[in-house]
Amino acid sequence: MAVPAESPDNIVIRPAEMADIDTVIRLDEMDTGLAKPDYWTDVFNRYVANNQPDRFVLTAKAEGRVIGFIVGEIRAWEFGSPPCGWVFAINVEPEYREKGIGSMLLDDISNRFKAAGINTLRTMHSRRDTLNLAFFRSQGLTAGSYIQLEKQLD
Repeated sequence: MAVPAESPDNIVIRPAEMADIDTVIRLDEMDTGLAKPDYWTDVFNRYVANNQPDRFVLTAKAEGRVIGFIVGEIRAWEFGSPPCGWVFAINVEPEYREKGIGSMLLDDISNRFKAAGINTLRTMHSRRDTLNLAFFRSQGLTAGSYIQLEKQLD
């Protein structure tokens, strides 16, 4: 497991603690416009409380408070895919954006994936989520070898 990293600005990346859940819920609601406490309680129970070696919730702390988070896990064999690291949530307080904190979070979780023998990182976002799409593209992510398809069910 990677040692928490500290930037010159005293940003510390560390595994989330159960006490961080309210901040994660608030940050997610600010970003998505939806309060999802049941969803985040389930994520924290499965990823944080159970301390699984292939599941990660990391937080960025500054000035003694959580200002960002990233969530991911190692998954394998969906649709024939070999094991890879999936990032399915990332968020940074608006006033701390564009200061490299998202990059620090992504670098830390990427290092954890690599330490587990994973060499591919994946994520999925709405085409309308221009903030996250721009961020991930700036981090070197490009279209992958799988195509997501969908159908509206009436």
